Amino acid sequence: MRKIGKQLITIQLIDNYCAWLVGCEKSEKTIQKYRYHLIQFMKYLDWRPVTKERVLIWKKYLRGHYAPISVNGALTALNGLFQFCNWKDCMVRFLKIGKASFCQESRELSKEEYVRLVEAAAQKGNERLALVIQTICASGIRISELAYISVEAVQRGRAEVECKGRVRTVLLTKNLCIILQQYAMRKGITEGAIFRTRNGKALDRSNIWREMKALGAAACVERDKIFPHNLRHLFARTYYEAEKDLSKLADILGHQDINTTRIYTMESGNRHRQQLEKLGLLVTSYNRLSLLL
Repeated sequence: MRKIGKQLITIQLIDNYCAWLVGCEKSEKTIQKYRYHLIQFMKYLDWRPVTKERVLIWKKYLRGHYAPISVNGALTALNGLFQFCNWKDCMVRFLKIGKASFCQESRELSKEEYVRLVEAAAQKGNERLALVIQTICASGIRISELAYISVEAVQRGRAEVECKGRVRTVLLTKNLCIILQQYAMRKGITEGAIFRTRNGKALDRSNIWREMKALGAAACVERDKIFPHNLRHLFARTYYEAEKDLSKLADILGHQDINTTRIYTMESGNRHRQQLEKLGLLVTSYNRLSLLL
């Protein structure tokens, strides 16, 4: 796109950029995120033109309020728009993020907690939610890919999932297929997506998120651990612990970069600490005198 004289961000410009992203086959979720960040930046500018100095001030604000990975997500949206408008003089560098050797224990969902979430959903009479949780965790799919779990897919024992411009085959276990077939029969669902709203539309991610969060108290699970993507992480950790095949896991999860898969298999800080303690490299005393004295 040719350079626009007055570098102003408007709703119309954001809409044009998002429409262009659709043509670039960006996912709906990605476009929604970009739009959110761009609107926040537009509000900050308050009709002032975009300058490199103002972008750097915004970047500094983001660094003080959000995690580095979230900051880089916002900067990706901004830089993309600047490139679209040929405002390349306003583009800024991303934050350099060091690789962590373990994940945050407070965010890691254990298998025991997962079981309690399923049981809590069942006890509340929410069979659909109990099955959604199990389907995501047993197959490793993204929440956005749930619509591909159809009657036809269950009959075949596999789902052809399209995400981020790639199509991959997701195998469904025999027991999962039996459970989902029985559920579909009880609900009178003979074709298409199995998980639907009362109006017959594919289940929305926001509904699933909200319903899962509501299980926290009954399941005795911290709310910060309860979100659909954490089920995918649990699947990845469980698979890797059993098979130790990172390359195969990357294929199953649909990752183009195996380094992304490494993040999913990261152990918690507690497990990492236990491994360090097993090394036996700490000398607590020598000749009955503490070495710390």
